[in-house]
Amino acid sequence: MPAEEGDPLVRAVEATLFAAEEPLTIAALCAHLGDADAADIRVAIDDLVAFYCGRGVELVRRGAAWHFQTAPDLAHLLRREREQVRRLSRAATEVLAIVAYHEPVSRAEIESIRGVQTAKGTLDVLMEAGWVRAAGRRDAPGRPVIYATTQAFLAHFGLESRRDLPGIGELRSAGLLDPVDDAFDALADPKQSGEAAGPE
Repeated sequence: MPAEEGDPLVRAVEATLFAAEEPLTIAALCAHLGDADAADIRVAIDDLVAFYCGRGVELVRRGAAWHFQTAPDLAHLLRREREQVRRLSRAATEVLAIVAYHEPVSRAEIESIRGVQTAKGTLDVLMEAGWVRAAGRRDAPGRPVIYATTQAFLAHFGLESRRDLPGIGELRSAGLLDPVDDAFDALADPKQSGEAAGPE
């Protein structure tokens, strides 16, 4: 380990992250470790990232939080049975993309971008998957609920933060937007969307 052999803080951070049920922020680690200094925690995390680089498990950041995960190239060794692939409907995929690129966003804003009404069940599926969460209410008439992505969304898609989302140009050049060009054109100019065509 790059830090001094047996450094107590590095060991404490390692043990805390290993035992945590969810990713922890620097602030959470400081509080858990008796108000340890944030700068010292960051140094300990840097040491742990270096130590675990290339090993069977690695320490990774998801948003502002840190957690251990199996090295991606070894994950298949730990699966006792093949997981059922979660397949999203086209409507759910479009809604997830809109939330990811425009969060926080309300249902009305999602519908304006898509050009069609969005069935409640579509958002429910994304929330049950743990990829979308209610993020409060918009300070507007009716105080509509607004939605945002979660740490689980970042982890599932291997993103450190939303800044790692591919740009529209990258998606189009990869051929991923051909079936939904109209929907993504509407992202740039919602006024181009047609009238609501019924729930999806």
